[in-house]
Order: sequence, then C-alpha cells, then structure tokens
Amino acid sequence: MKPLVEWTDELSVGVQEIDEQHKVLVGLVNRMYESIIRRTDKEEVNAILNELAQYTVIHFAVEESLMRIFDYPDYDAHKKHHQELINQVVELQHKTAAHEASVSMEVLHFLRHWLTYHILNDDKKYGPFLLGKGLKPTWSEKSWVGKIWDSMRHHPNP
Repeated sequence: MKPLVEWTDELSVGVQEIDEQHKVLVGLVNRMYESIIRRTDKEEVNAILNELAQYTVIHFAVEESLMRIFDYPDYDAHKKHHQELINQVVELQHKTAAHEASVSMEVLHFLRHWLTYHILNDDKKYGPFLLGKGLKPTWSEKSWVGKIWDSMRHHPNP
C-alpha cells in the first residue's frame, strides 16, 4: 500500500534531530491512514491519533526551544501555528472520545496537508537560520527525542 505521505529530501530542514522527528510524524499519519484503509476498529485509530497528539506536543516543544535558544525572529508566528494545530487535534480527540466524530479520510488529508505545508513553508525557514547560528546539522547516534519517545512507547505509564 502506498503511504499517504512520503518522506522526501524536499521535506528535510537540514537538521537531523528535526528531520527524524518529522519522519516520526509522517509515520504516524501513515499508520493512521493504513488503519483506516484496513477498516480496523475505532479504538486503534484513536490510539494512533492520541500518539500523534502526544508526539506533536513533544516535537513542537523541541522546535520552539531551539528557536528561543537561537533567537529565531519568526518565533511568535511559528509558535502560534503550532498552538492552532494542537488546539485542532485536541478538539478532534475530545470529539472522538465523545463519539461525536471519527478520524476520517478528510481528517487525514487535513493532517497530511498541514504537516507537509508547515514543513515546506514554515520549518524550512528556520533550518538555514539555526545552522547559520552554529547548530550542528547531524549527530552520530539516534536522536535524544527518539530515545525518549521509544522509551515512552515501550514503557507507558499505568
């Protein structure tokens, strides 16, 4: 099955940590898409939505921290875009929990559009800025957020 979102070099911001996190977000959107196409139960789709929401909050915190550390000039507008998406996802979570809505292809296309548009039009701007300020583009090991996320996924809180 072809994924809904394909990772390409065009989506790279040039910072390994951020690119790895974006790949996780792309992977979560694709998992949700596959779940819907396979017509799995709503609980599985909602679980992936919750995972996507949690990871998005972590990812946005990392981006915003880097922007603050390096005094990114468009920080406020970028943070506002993040908050708008978080609000929309939280609203969707509430509606799915209350059985007022379900994750549909329309929602997936919204997430795909938002993710790719945000990376290509907002995130691509800060990559060169951060690198110009001295941020190293690569690490030799798995990203620290990836390690934390893997730990959280394999050892969830009771």
